[in-house]
Amino acid sequence: MPEFAKLTSPQIGALAEENALCMVPIGQVEEHGLHLPTGADTVIAEKTVLAAAEALHPDPPTVTLPAIWTGYSGAELANFPGTIRVRTRVVADLVLDVVLSLTDMGFTKIILVNGHGHHPGILEMVAREVADESGVYIAVMQVAKLGAEAVREHRQSAPGGCIHGGEFETSLMLHFGEPVDMDKATDRDVFRFDSEFFPRDGFTGSKAAFWSTWGIQKSETGIYGDPTCATAEFGRMVFEAMVGNLVAFAREYWGTPAVEW
Repeated sequence: MPEFAKLTSPQIGALAEENALCMVPIGQVEEHGLHLPTGADTVIAEKTVLAAAEALHPDPPTVTLPAIWTGYSGAELANFPGTIRVRTRVVADLVLDVVLSLTDMGFTKIILVNGHGHHPGILEMVAREVADESGVYIAVMQVAKLGAEAVREHRQSAPGGCIHGGEFETSLMLHFGEPVDMDKATDRDVFRFDSEFFPRDGFTGSKAAFWSTWGIQKSETGIYGDPTCATAEFGRMVFEAMVGNLVAFAREYWGTPAVEW
């Protein structure tokens, strides 16, 4: 399975001639409470992309980009050590330039796979700008939404338990064998606000309004979910669903002819 940064220029040119599918994992380095490493978002996005590419290549031909490891986090997260903050417009320009570099090479099928909760709006805006500037229509996917059905079916935490640093991310990191200190996992900051317009986490109900959790409930440990019930087995089930859904969409996306305006 080709990894962009390990290929020669002629090899990349050959993939562009095949109209290979490009997948770009996008994460973040930020505090994740007392128990998770700061790179959790990047690890989750990158492993999802690599596993999906392994299943896809060579039909369709698929190449993975190095993870974009840093991005935007709200100022509240800087109250805890470990958060690298890049301004929203800088993130947008960075991703835009990366994608336009690919379109300039001739790639027309590009999927951004995002693992960080503060990025969806930024990346969807970038997708519009890419189309405006290059005529290429990229796709944007969120790892949490890829695994949402499996989370709803198998979760142990109550609503509010699968937000930042909670059961979802902690279980995935346990499944990957990444360093997780479960002795320091705590449920003291589970998100408890309830509203018909704003579900307690992204896996319960529909979200009719954007309203940052950081402006609703203060966190003492830097997380909002419940990692205490996280397990590697739950992480495995969710990860398999995420990868399977990404593979299915990627095949559909790559096989759909581009519209020319």
